[in-house]
Amino acid sequence: MATTGASAHSHDHELHNDHGRLRHNDRPANPMGAYVATAGAVVFTAATWMDWASTEGENSTSASGYEADTVIPLLAYLGLGFAVALLYAAKRARGRQHRGLSLTAMAAGLAAVGVALSYIFDVPGAFERGGDVSVEAGAFVGLLGAIIWSVGAGLLAKEPEGDDDWATERVTAAHTTH
Repeated sequence: MATTGASAHSHDHELHNDHGRLRHNDRPANPMGAYVATAGAVVFTAATWMDWASTEGENSTSASGYEADTVIPLLAYLGLGFAVALLYAAKRARGRQHRGLSLTAMAAGLAAVGVALSYIFDVPGAFERGGDVSVEAGAFVGLLGAIIWSVGAGLLAKEPEGDDDWATERVTAAHTTH
């Protein structure tokens, strides 16, 4: 049986506003993860215009990420879109982030990591290009950008959200311990 003592009222005062609703989280998300993710998306986008693959032999050619595969610029533009959305959420969202957006941005960043790694380990479409295909610096710069993008989104996703579970747990703990 719960008791209603002075300590219970002091806890309730800390956890609720005048209308009895849970107050906004006192610890909003640190937007540093959004800034890191944005930097990574910008690096990945810049890498899109660098050479990602080249052929060897008499008629050697090179291809930027933009020319090599349409997935590369798509991921770059998606990363820039996520960067804008993360920065907008940092200004407007309750708790300065929206966890679903942060996790989706991280997933897209991990997909960009996978695409860059696929070029580094074995350039996709090498058979179509005639065999001797080499990886170029753009794939490595793209990998670096994608890793930074993913880590930044992950850092933001681990931060508290406006209606995070830990705030609810505090209310539940305050009511069950008294």
